[in-house]
Order: sequence, then C-alpha cells, then structure tokens
Amino acid sequence: MFITKKHLPRRTFLKSAAASVSLPLLEAMIPASTALAQTAANTGPRMGFFYFPHGAVMDNWTPETVGREFELKSILQPLEQHRDYLTIVSNLENKRAYGPVHAITPGTWLTGSAPRISHEPFGGITIDQMAARHIGQNTPLPSIEVSTESSGAAGSCDRAYGCSYAGTISFRTPTTPLPMENNPRKLFQTLFGVGDNAEERERLASQTRSILDLMLEESNQLAKQLGAADQAVMSDYLETVREIERRVQKTAEHDLSHIELPDAPLGIPGSFDDHINLQMDLILLAYQGNITRIASMMLAAEVSNQTYNHVGVSDAFHPLSHHQNDANKIGRLLRIQEYHSRVFASFVDKLATMPDGDKGSMLDNSILLYGSNMSNSNAHDHYPLPSVIVGKGGGTIRGGQHIAAGERTPVSNMMLTILDRIGLHEESLGDSTGRFEEV
Repeated sequence: MFITKKHLPRRTFLKSAAASVSLPLLEAMIPASTALAQTAANTGPRMGFFYFPHGAVMDNWTPETVGREFELKSILQPLEQHRDYLTIVSNLENKRAYGPVHAITPGTWLTGSAPRISHEPFGGITIDQMAARHIGQNTPLPSIEVSTESSGAAGSCDRAYGCSYAGTISFRTPTTPLPMENNPRKLFQTLFGVGDNAEERERLASQTRSILDLMLEESNQLAKQLGAADQAVMSDYLETVREIERRVQKTAEHDLSHIELPDAPLGIPGSFDDHINLQMDLILLAYQGNITRIASMMLAAEVSNQTYNHVGVSDAFHPLSHHQNDANKIGRLLRIQEYHSRVFASFVDKLATMPDGDKGSMLDNSILLYGSNMSNSNAHDHYPLPSVIVGKGGGTIRGGQHIAAGERTPVSNMMLTILDRIGLHEESLGDSTGRFEEV
C-alpha cells in the first residue's frame, strides 16, 4: 500500500522489501513562502515502458467496441478500475521486428528502426532514451532499466545479429544497448547509493565524490600530453566520468527527507512473484523520490523458461507460447498473460494513490506504455500488436478510449505520439507515417 492524503500507518510501503517508506512530500512539509510548483512534487510526467515477451492471445486483449463504450477482455480486465486512464490502440504493426524472431524483437519495440546485420549492435535510439534526454537530465538518473531475468534461453541470440537486441528494450544510442538490472539489491544501490543503510551510503558517497574529483584533475592533466587519437579516446572517457560526477552531484543535492529509505534488499527473492513485485515497488520508490522520471522494464526475458506455479502453470513460459492452437495450452498461456497484467495493474493502483503535489496523482501525470512487440506467439508475427497507454500525461492524453487504427499502421506512429505528449516534437520516427491526434 502507498500513502495517500488520508491518514494511514506510515510503515506500509515496500513491504516486499521487508522495509518501509514514510509519507511522500505533502503541502504541510513545504514552507509557507515556497510555491508548490517550485518543489520536487512538480516534476513533469513520469514515463514507463513495460514489455512482456511472447505476445498476447489477441482475442482476449482487443475490445470488440471502438470508442469509449468498450469492454475490457480478460488480459486487460485487471485495469478495469482505471479504464478512464486507458488508451487502447489496435491494428499496430512493427515491420522492423520481422527477422530472426526473438533475437531482435525486444530491441526493435521502441525504435521503429531495423537493426543492421552485425554482431556489433546498430539499430535506433529508443523513445525512452529520447525522452530521457528531453526531461530526464534534472534527476540523478535520467532513466532506469529493470528486468526479472538476466537473459533468455537459447534462441534469444542470432548468428547474424548477435545477442544485443534480445536482452534489452532500451538503446541510448544506435550502438549502445542498456543492460536491464534484474537484481533488486543492485537496483536499490543504483537508485540510492552503495551501502546497506543510510549511514553507510553517506560515507561511501563522500569517498566516491573525492575519488571522482581526483580522477578528473589527473585526467585533464594527462589529456594535454596526448596525441589527437588518444585525446579522442580520453574525451570519451572524461565524458563518462563527468556523467558519473553529474549523477553523484545530483544525488547529493537531492532532497529525500520526505522518504524514509529502507535498508537495501538482500538480493533476488526465491519467489518469482515476490521478485517481480519488488522490482515494481523499487520503480515506484524511484518515482516517489524523483530519482528518475523514466523507467523501462521487461516483465520476463525474451525466450523465458520461467515457470508460474503460483498461478497454477508449471510449464516453462516460452515453450508454452508455442501452443499449436491447443485449447488447454492457450488457457495456461492466458493465465500467465493475465497474471502479468495483475502485477502491472497493482503498480498502476499504487500510482493512483500517490499525490503529485497540486497536480493530482502520479497516475494523472504519468504516461505508461504496456505491451509487446509480438502478437500471436505461435505464429511469431508482429501484427496486430497488443498496446495500451495508461495515464493522462498531465492532461495531454484524453484516456478512456479504444482507438482502432487503419490496418497495419506502424507502431512508430504511437511512439511518435507519446513523444509529442511530453513536448518532444520529432518530424518522424523510424517508419512512422503520422500521429494519433485523437490520443
């Protein structure tokens, strides 16, 4: 449970981490002379990109009715109480994902660009990273990338394309795939610093700042003695060091007095259900503390062999996705897909209860994309893609509607529209052909 404006026990947050977080920033915590719009409570939209592998049983995803009088099918049913915040877009296709099936599917979801055949990655910049450049530079972390598994099974790599596109949905540059962190302890320490508790984190952060100062000073002196080629290498190195320094400085300046941080999680929980929910809770904590505005998450790995015994499915996920139109297998696959939606819906529930200054709830001011870059897992196709935008984006998204695009509309049109809603107006994105003005 997350804290709302009602009186609730303070030690209720992040129970899956066996710890707690106190009240978020409230008006009563702000000095009378400070305008709320000038505080961390007013930070612009939060963005999230939540990817599930192996597509969806589309008959149980796509509403029958277009417009506002739609009924949710079973996979999206867990989001019913937030239907006014849902924008379901159907008939989307990603032509850039056709190729060696799983090996390029995740990495082409958010780009609209076809990857180059090479073991060295070369595709496109994903929209989460475009957004991070646009609205993420005033937070300690421009973005975070999260997962539940470190990698998928055989089939997630390809002889021509390598392994880069299957293991992440986020590319900072066309040649820089970003790793997805599946260990809650490492994710926590990325967000709040190394150390098991607040005292230890402060001591280590002070040491890090001193080391960075020394590195920059000595590196700048060394660069003056190098030739042109070495100076270029050193320039890239210094850029990385300066980015680390920027993050350390932002973290040091960041006011987390309104949050009582728990001790760091011990590691990966033994239960997958505990694991995925803990990762979601850490994303929420990062939003709440304004550590980042942008998160990307793979709910399971591409070619995942995860089992879901906690919902009565002992089959490994990926083999089950090759259901061969067997009704019993489809039924078990649906249980997994509906479970993923329940986990995501719980995340949305908590956002809806978290005040966001004088701008409503965090859900009011969020733009979340929940979907996959595959449709029918048995056919390995990429049309029609399961896609839903959740949130109002601070009033930039209408919500509460099912939009049926023309047949085989590029999914890039939806991605381009999302960027528009955060004030980032690109002429085009990948193979886009237009925008969704009705969103």
